[in-house]
Amino acid sequence: MRYTPKSELDSRIAKLQEILRKNGIDGAILIQNADLFYFTGTIQRSHLFIPSEGQPVLLVKKNLERAKFESRLDNIIGVNSLREVSTVLQSYGYGPFKTLGFELDVLPANQYLRYQKLFAPAEIVDISMFIRSVRMVKSPYEIEILKDVAKLHQEVYFFVKDNLREGISELELSAMIAAYSRRKGHSGFMRVRGFNEDLFYIHLLSGNNTQPSYFDGSVGGKGVGPAFAQGSCNKVIGKNEPVLFDFDFVFDGYMLDQTRVFCIGKLADHLTRAHGVALNILKEMEKMAKPGVPCGKLYDRAMELAGESPFAGHFLGFPDHVSFIGHGIGIELDEPPIIARGFDTPLEEGMVFALEPKFVFPDGVVGVENTYLVTKDGLENMTVFEEDIIYL
Repeated sequence: MRYTPKSELDSRIAKLQEILRKNGIDGAILIQNADLFYFTGTIQRSHLFIPSEGQPVLLVKKNLERAKFESRLDNIIGVNSLREVSTVLQSYGYGPFKTLGFELDVLPANQYLRYQKLFAPAEIVDISMFIRSVRMVKSPYEIEILKDVAKLHQEVYFFVKDNLREGISELELSAMIAAYSRRKGHSGFMRVRGFNEDLFYIHLLSGNNTQPSYFDGSVGGKGVGPAFAQGSCNKVIGKNEPVLFDFDFVFDGYMLDQTRVFCIGKLADHLTRAHGVALNILKEMEKMAKPGVPCGKLYDRAMELAGESPFAGHFLGFPDHVSFIGHGIGIELDEPPIIARGFDTPLEEGMVFALEPKFVFPDGVVGVENTYLVTKDGLENMTVFEEDIIYL
């Protein structure tokens, strides 16, 4: 169990403060759990105030003792209500404000209206992309955690290889994987920032369980019912069908994403050929992806290669398709950079993102997903389990 060092928190806060100053914003108030963890090292019911200059203040409603134990920030204060936030900040010499930044991508509208009244006449502006841009490039400390995640991730894939058998249901195998990964230290929870983007960390689909779902991914799955209509169902896994295992191991707050295809027996020709195309696309993107290359170029090349194959209509979904082939990852599953058309963000050393070329057919899903670290020379694959179809 790690506690984020003070030097790490100070560095992250300084980067955001520099952006605030450049944009003429007096300060930021953060309340979303993932951002609180990133900038404070703890997740409590609290408000983190980061001034454009000066020391941050963490105002905690619940639980103050735990916040003081887990966070290395200097100024951690207890408050009983939202009304106290402004008063406490004034006691530290902060305010009144002309402009305050909030996470407007995730802040509920009723909360936004309350903050408008509390800090009037300050203008409230959206700093969500500023925050996400700071988080987008991982520090050596974060990369160290992710490399620990990679080792645990690998063990789970060996577990699947050893326990997948004909006649077991998707749900039963998912439960076995969940128990195993929890014993290995998985948090049992995965953070997704997008609105209404629910997702279980084990996405195990076999054969014809390829129904599209509301989740913004290339394949959905039937799920256990309309209340959570995605993912594994009670379908029994049989011979000669693909078993797609898309899994995120979350450890010490960070995650990696990986997909592999297993099969008991032998796959149909169109599935094996499509998997080969997916691997070729992945390898081409690996060669292209170097610091300075715009994210959109990787997507465009992937679409070009998929379009040259006989399976173009099944690429990234069927009959519905997603409009991205990769996504940043870290504390949340859907961090920048986004590998999609029109995203001109250049790759930068320290970015961590997943690439996932997949083909979806009525009788199964094939493809592969790896998570990569951008280095000065190109990509370092952090998810190194065998990439070909794994026959059992």
